[in-house]
Amino acid sequence: MYHPDKYTPATIEFVDIAGLVRGASKGEGLGNKFLSNIREVDAIVHVVRCFEDDDIIHVEGSVDPARDIETINVELILSDLEILERRIDKAKKMMKGDKKYAQEAEFFERVKETLNEGKSARSIECSEEEAELLSSVALLTNKPIIYAANLSEDDFSAGLEGNERYEAVRKIAEAEGAGILPICAELEAQIADMDYEEKQMFLSEIGLEESGLDRLIRACYALLGLISYLTAGKPEVRAWTIKKGTKAPQAAGKIHSDFERGFIRAEIVAFDQLMECGSMAAAKEKGLVRSEGKDYVMQDGDVVLFRFNV
Repeated sequence: MYHPDKYTPATIEFVDIAGLVRGASKGEGLGNKFLSNIREVDAIVHVVRCFEDDDIIHVEGSVDPARDIETINVELILSDLEILERRIDKAKKMMKGDKKYAQEAEFFERVKETLNEGKSARSIECSEEEAELLSSVALLTNKPIIYAANLSEDDFSAGLEGNERYEAVRKIAEAEGAGILPICAELEAQIADMDYEEKQMFLSEIGLEESGLDRLIRACYALLGLISYLTAGKPEVRAWTIKKGTKAPQAAGKIHSDFERGFIRAEIVAFDQLMECGSMAAAKEKGLVRSEGKDYVMQDGDVVLFRFNV
């Protein structure tokens, strides 16, 4: 519609690390030293094997999703305990000069106790202040998680009802308040090198609207409470990622602080309506472009022109 000089979509970055095995914290397999690579991520996607295949050997000799999840969780907890020990030691050293560190040390001892019970840091009930303190330590078990249940092509096509392995993962996810996504890596591998039209035709034939990767991206956005709004013009068409519930001035601030400081109003049309009309002028003629003020809560897919003055 705009034929922009630059096109910037919303992006989500996945950091792929090797699978952990039992005893990784003691150096088994590849060890867990590479876990430091994901300390700064916003969420974790845990791919869980839910299929039988004699050609693909399982390190434990059998397929058991619940056992595999427990194995990974134990290794993440052990890795977190190392980080926590250092933070507790630091707080105890600082206690001599400042009483607030005594509370910090006491809280982290409670977190340590929870981890030692085999529970994740996510499960700890804490006040707003404690939650902020907890987020200051990059604990892997405090991050939101999605379990990607990797099914065989036959099981994936047959549906999830009665699939015991998927059901085992679903129950764990439900108990933890985690996300779950059925996926078939075999199918994803088949469509990875297809062009767009070929891919859509293939997905349509097997009764899917979008690929597993697209569904995973959407699930990650939802897990993190994210949405996107769009700005459009000849220089650039761009998607901006914001937290769900963000108001118009703060959304404008993502572009530049001056936009937030001098916010006057936002002229907004929904993406689907704009596409139906074919142009912004046609959308305006139909009265679909709205003028919104400072209290407007941004919606996913809003196409926006911000008016500001500084």
